Amino acid sequence: MSRVLIVGAGLTGSLCAHLLKRVRTNQLQIVVWDKARGSGGRMSTSRCPSNPSCTVDLGAQYITVTPDYATKHKSFHDELLARGILAPLTAPVEGMVMTEGSRNFVTPKGVSSIVKHFLKESAGAAVFYEHHVTQINLREGKWDVSRKSGSSEQFDVVLLTIPVPQILQLEGDIVNLINENQKQQLEAVSYSSRYALGLFYEAGTQLDVAWAARYITNNPCIRFISIDNKKRNIGSPDVGQSIVVHTSVPFGIEHLESEKEEVQKLILHQLESLMPGLPQPASVKCQKWRYSQVTRPLAECPGQMTLHVKPLLLCGGDGFTHSNFDGCTESALLMMDVLEANL
Repeated sequence: MSRVLIVGAGLTGSLCAHLLKRVRTNQLQIVVWDKARGSGGRMSTSRCPSNPSCTVDLGAQYITVTPDYATKHKSFHDELLARGILAPLTAPVEGMVMTEGSRNFVTPKGVSSIVKHFLKESAGAAVFYEHHVTQINLREGKWDVSRKSGSSEQFDVVLLTIPVPQILQLEGDIVNLINENQKQQLEAVSYSSRYALGLFYEAGTQLDVAWAARYITNNPCIRFISIDNKKRNIGSPDVGQSIVVHTSVPFGIEHLESEKEEVQKLILHQLESLMPGLPQPASVKCQKWRYSQVTRPLAECPGQMTLHVKPLLLCGGDGFTHSNFDGCTESALLMMDVLEANL
């Protein structure tokens, strides 16, 4: 039985685990490592420390399905809709720009529920958190993968679904396995950076605004605000409301290396100017997204890059397509095509 390591428990990684388990149930031992304390990656849902039922999506806000992918990935969309993980976005969003024929969906249980669903459907896959990969070496026909703490382990196949700059930071034999042309292509991939702020409120706190979410165009700091439970069409008198604020990309770049506490103060100050008289939140969480969205993907968007064939070493994710649900789905499917052809 071949051992397959998937590095990254975000959308692409969870889909790879799900697809592998579906087509090769008894032939592969699937292992998922992620450096974070939980799954989701940039599909991140955070919980209020004092009331875990009060949640806020700090990463992706909704799922947009374009006509190009409505048919191609229909089975994935239908599966998530049938399970109640996706639901149509019906709440008002001010300033939203839509392309003709596109549809938007929200996640009533939080956007991380998509990733959790695919990991659950990968029953038998061993998922480990706080496993930060640092080196990949070739040892007697297998990949010897090291992490920050704990001993290294050997695998027959490695799939890297982490942001491209993190792939380039890996040490060991992988450095010499990436040829000069591949290195230039990988180095050309770029991402935007931004901050997200989540505000959690006590049950019964009223946030009286007409919209569920709003795009901001005339503020030096804030680009998007959402009354998150209202956007997701959920509500209960026992659950407090929540707000998520996304900063603009220029603000994120300017303050990328600033202390989170200082950035949080700046965002809250600008939020007060846009929504004067906001109640005092019970808790606040500030999240820095160094790799928020892909601004320049790998040339020609091939969906994946094969770094080595025997043993197989692949990398993929939105850096090889584009930053949304269908971009990650496309990458996972293309990675599976290469894996099937080489197993």
